[in-house]
Amino acid sequence: MLAFDDPLPSRPRRVLVAGVSGAGKTTLARQIAAAIDAPHTEIDGLYHGPDWVPRDAFLDDVRTLVQAPTWVTEWQYRAARPTLTAHADLLVWLDLPFFTVTLPRVVRRTVRRRMRREELWNGNVEPPLRSIFTERDHIVRWAVRTRKKYDALPLRLAEERPDLAIVRLRSPREVRAWVAGPLAQA
Repeated sequence: MLAFDDPLPSRPRRVLVAGVSGAGKTTLARQIAAAIDAPHTEIDGLYHGPDWVPRDAFLDDVRTLVQAPTWVTEWQYRAARPTLTAHADLLVWLDLPFFTVTLPRVVRRTVRRRMRREELWNGNVEPPLRSIFTERDHIVRWAVRTRKKYDALPLRLAEERPDLAIVRLRSPREVRAWVAGPLAQA
């Protein structure tokens, strides 16, 4: 497992960004895509159909995505992870402090999206803010409930795929340093 200041073994071409909801996966994925001149595909856009219904073509779209020579996407959705990991050459794990960094981010993002009625994927918008109290899978409740989800996954992946470079970033400062340093120099 690589730290934020370790050089990358090679210039990445197929990159996954892992982390809990609100960690900054999509923001970092866009930065990586720009740095390596690769397309970024937001995996939530492949997964969510209208009215938040999962798209039937999701896994077919993931299989198509990974056949491209370069790509960057988020490492989400249990059914898609094996296909994504089988084709990736780098996984970046955002392992940020939850209560001081990630939770405030997901709350701010959710409130902003709801207040602006921002369209997310396929016509979907954030539900009313009051639904945090009534919906078990409201994104803020989901983030809290699943915050430990990634603790073991990247570590297990490191054992299963020793050829896969995995970078673990533990703070926003490390993220910035990695983007400006090892990623820029790859």
